[in-house]
Amino acid sequence: MRKISLVLVAAMLLSIGNTFANDGENENPSKSLAVQISELLSDNSLTSTHVDMTAFVRFTLNEEREIVILTVNADNEVLEIFVKEKLNHQKVNVQEYKVGRTYTMPVRIAG
Repeated sequence: MRKISLVLVAAMLLSIGNTFANDGENENPSKSLAVQISELLSDNSLTSTHVDMTAFVRFTLNEEREIVILTVNADNEVLEIFVKEKLNHQKVNVQEYKVGRTYTMPVRIAG
């Protein structure tokens, strides 16, 4: 169970790291957000039958810097429910953001 959590975090960081790469001069708020989301999803109770699954999560941030899930597209309903429950209305720490900006992020559980 613990191995799946670690693999999930590693897979998310690898897939999102390439998308939100920056020059290192200024902290990219999207990258920081990706790291925080991977931490929120790291503690999970998914079984080994949910390995190698991917979901695309579309969300926005509200005035209180809470994640508001718009859609979760996945082939497995268990993964959709898991992502919604773990992320919806969770506060994140981002310095500069626009209220209502839509983010799309892949979430992958690797084996």
